[in-house]
Amino acid sequence: MRIGFIIAALFAFAASVSAPAHAESYAKIATSKGDIIVELYPDKAPATVANFLEYATSGHFDHTIFHRIVAGFVIQGGGYSRLFTERPTRDPIPYEGANGLKNLRGTIAMARTSDPDSATAQWFINLKDNDKLDHSVTDLGPRYGYAVFGKVVEGMDVVDAIGAVATGPGGPFESEVPVEPVFIERVDPVDWAPGE
Repeated sequence: MRIGFIIAALFAFAASVSAPAHAESYAKIATSKGDIIVELYPDKAPATVANFLEYATSGHFDHTIFHRIVAGFVIQGGGYSRLFTERPTRDPIPYEGANGLKNLRGTIAMARTSDPDSATAQWFINLKDNDKLDHSVTDLGPRYGYAVFGKVVEGMDVVDAIGAVATGPGGPFESEVPVEPVFIERVDPVDWAPGE
């Protein structure tokens, strides 16, 4: 009995050591301009990563658009269909912007309203280092930023191409909407390694 238990424990340990990186560590954002691979940080932003993956695997992001593009700043999506219908969302998630991650070029972060605990499905990718979007604490108290939960590890050229498209009014927005739509075809958790 005891020997069987030890052997089972050894097999379990070996499996855990040799197991590849979890799919939940990476996601592929398939767009009409190419694929973007992001590494996710569930250790730093567990609620945010779980929320993003739940929206992704439920199909929420399928056939949505990048509805806001600000050259040299951010590209934003995750909320609107090609007809500018806002997709229904679940309840907002808690603010995780104080996790020590910075809004550096290539990071992905949650969009929200002025309420720090209001993020739902929309996210953005930083086109440059945007320190004004970071969480900070001053003698007046906290300045809430935007919760970073991952970083582009492949496809930054795609991000830059999206960030360079011409914009204007569209749907309910007066500006910053791509003149020619840029689609998010789907978002999937993936296994990924450098060079793949």
